[in-house]
Amino acid sequence: MNGTAHVRIARPSRDLVAAERFWIEGLGLSVLWRSEPEPDSGEHALLMAGWPDAAWHLELVDAGEVVPVPTVEDLLVVYLGGEVPAGLVERLEAHGGRRVPAHNPYWGQWGVTVEDPDGYRLVLSTREWSNAAALGPS
Repeated sequence: MNGTAHVRIARPSRDLVAAERFWIEGLGLSVLWRSEPEPDSGEHALLMAGWPDAAWHLELVDAGEVVPVPTVEDLLVVYLGGEVPAGLVERLEAHGGRRVPAHNPYWGQWGVTVEDPDGYRLVLSTREWSNAAALGPS
């Protein structure tokens, strides 16, 4: 393993339609893959979202009977390397997101926090990613 390994972040979702609106139409990720199970197959619907050139993607799975229980520290941080565009935050809110205060003051200083429809938090960080940034608090 090394730093070029692709990462999948998997999360349950109560409502894949609402999640898709937030992540695809709001943030601007692409639908990388979608699965609708056959009736009575025991499988779950899922949506994989990401940027095609990124080394990570988000897998959102129809939670079924599983209730997502995100905490204030369940963060997906996107490093923008500059100011967070007001239009982006407005678009996330218009597509089911809710701007919330950061639980950790570090993220309040260095970004904007928006909850997705399932309550997971997206931090749009004004910082650039570097190994030095990795040494800061999460």
